[in-house]
Amino acid sequence: MDAGALVSDEIVVGLIAEASKAPECAKGFILDGFPRTEVQAKKLDEMLQSRGQGIDKVLNFQVPNEVLVDRVVGRLIHQGSGRSYHEKFAPPKVPGIDDVTGEPLIKRKDDNAETLKARLEAFDKQTAPVIQYYANKVISLKADKPQAEVAKDIDRALA
Repeated sequence: MDAGALVSDEIVVGLIAEASKAPECAKGFILDGFPRTEVQAKKLDEMLQSRGQGIDKVLNFQVPNEVLVDRVVGRLIHQGSGRSYHEKFAPPKVPGIDDVTGEPLIKRKDDNAETLKARLEAFDKQTAPVIQYYANKVISLKADKPQAEVAKDIDRALA
């Protein structure tokens, strides 16, 4: 994962199958960043169909690559809680320090331009076909707008 590689299909679909049995998923659930390949999409559909379920909507967030680089390389994380900040877009009150605990923030090993480049190459080769696979369920959203605007677009898309 540190190099931008993907986890095996069987592991991910198995995790989703197990997690989606939880009571909080009784009315449905949202997957973020999965499926990433057409094979995964087919395996996911098979698993869901075996349970009488299916995919309702697919949100395709469209963001220019240069914006993605800017977002990823500036991301900071509080390791204990997962709270995230951004050096430019959502900085902590004190640079490098978590606002809540006062502990140091970290950069994840995979939050760098080289790993992002590998992710984007994988997206172009493997994930773009998923959009075509689910073509009749895809809602494309321009996601390089302010967060509040994107959130409204998501709410409208899921309504």
